[in-house]
Amino acid sequence: MKAVLRTRSLPALLLAALVLVMATALAPAARADTSVSTIADALRRSPVYVDPAVSREVPPAEARALAKRIEDADKPLFIAVLPAGYPTQKLFLNLRAATGITGLYGIRLGTRFDARADSSVMSATARQNLVSSVQGESATAQLTDFTDRALPTLRGHAPASWGSSGGGGGGGGGSSTALIAAGAVLVAGGVGAYALVRRGRRRREQEQRAALERLRVVVDEDITAFGEELDRLDFHPAEAGADDAMRADYERALDAYDSAKQRMAEAQRPEDVRVVTEALEDGRFSLAQLAARREGRALPERRPPCFFDPRHGPSVTDATWTPSGGAPRQVPVCAADATRLADGRDPVIREVDTDYGRRPYWDAGPAYGPWAGGYFGGGILPGLLVGTLLGGMMATPSYAADYGAGYGDFGGYGDGFGGAGEGGDVSGTDFDPGDFGGGFGDGGDFDGGGGDFGGGGGDFGGGF
Repeated sequence: MKAVLRTRSLPALLLAALVLVMATALAPAARADTSVSTIADALRRSPVYVDPAVSREVPPAEARALAKRIEDADKPLFIAVLPAGYPTQKLFLNLRAATGITGLYGIRLGTRFDARADSSVMSATARQNLVSSVQGESATAQLTDFTDRALPTLRGHAPASWGSSGGGGGGGGGSSTALIAAGAVLVAGGVGAYALVRRGRRRREQEQRAALERLRVVVDEDITAFGEELDRLDFHPAEAGADDAMRADYERALDAYDSAKQRMAEAQRPEDVRVVTEALEDGRFSLAQLAARREGRALPERRPPCFFDPRHGPSVTDATWTPSGGAPRQVPVCAADATRLADGRDPVIREVDTDYGRRPYWDAGPAYGPWAGGYFGGGILPGLLVGTLLGGMMATPSYAADYGAGYGDFGGYGDGFGGAGEGGDVSGTDFDPGDFGGGFGDGGDFDGGGGDFGGGGGDFGGGF
């Protein structure tokens, strides 16, 4: 009986929502054009909002170009440019609640800049490093650099509401017609909720397929390189001096090669790639054992592959390495890279193609987590990647939902562990302020020093 009553009340609730929106549209404006509600309304329609008072800092043409860049990338990135005197009390928190969309929010206020993000789209560490990297720049340069550096690592998708009315970048309040249209969308959204859920699932599946295809290129290169190693080996099981141990090593290497090819051909999701690189790692160690037996050397210790490029084969030692903007850590390296580092030279790093050019695999995006996890399993991956972009993304719950759980023992998050939902999803006010703000501070005021809003080394505060 209760279920029947709830079902029958749905049209009444939707009608009441529509009436409320229409009443608001027809009522006299009670707030200034730059109210949080106005900014949120603009951001629901376009990723960039520039207050009319500061339009000279970011001219409309530049704002539109920036908005188009974000929309084309299909990422939940929101940018607001506001006057220096704009009230800052809980600005981020209130804007996130008013917009109601999971994502990354960047605000330039006068000459200051900072950002907040739901952890499902970007980790707190990645956000802090991103904000620190653009401090002190002019408005246009800062927003452009922030966008370019955020888009490759930002998880989720753009909200469906973008482009529903006009272009981005402008200020000012919405018209009565726009608000009435929004009410109609609300009603349609309530009636077609199931269709929206299905569309979200299809989009997620498309993103996973795209990630797998990008990853397939790199894995195929690894498989090809391993096949070439087998060809150069010039080992024959019946050759003079060959014994059963050598033949067993060779057989394991061949099996690993065949297994890697078959499993990659069968891969359906990014997480399926981990078993492929696990097979390649095992095959290369078998070749290292075979080489030692043929040369009469002591058998090698079972170690992970070279961190800088697993195609270099098993590592022989650990060396100190410091990623850009990160802390020093010990990483496994091959003999050649160990010599390069000892001589003060750069190691030979595995770079992969991205939308922004060639980059090291640890700065290339979330799809490479399963690839790295297969090579560096057993709990060592967190220490290797902490402080890098890939490491920051793998530590978030949303990563596990999209790319599988437990790569490198980062933690086994199951599907649905996402707090406010996937980036671009409408969560309204149903989000954790601590999760959105990063968990530091208590007021979220723009009262910090050092060129950022909240102090504390570039972190705002949980209530912002």
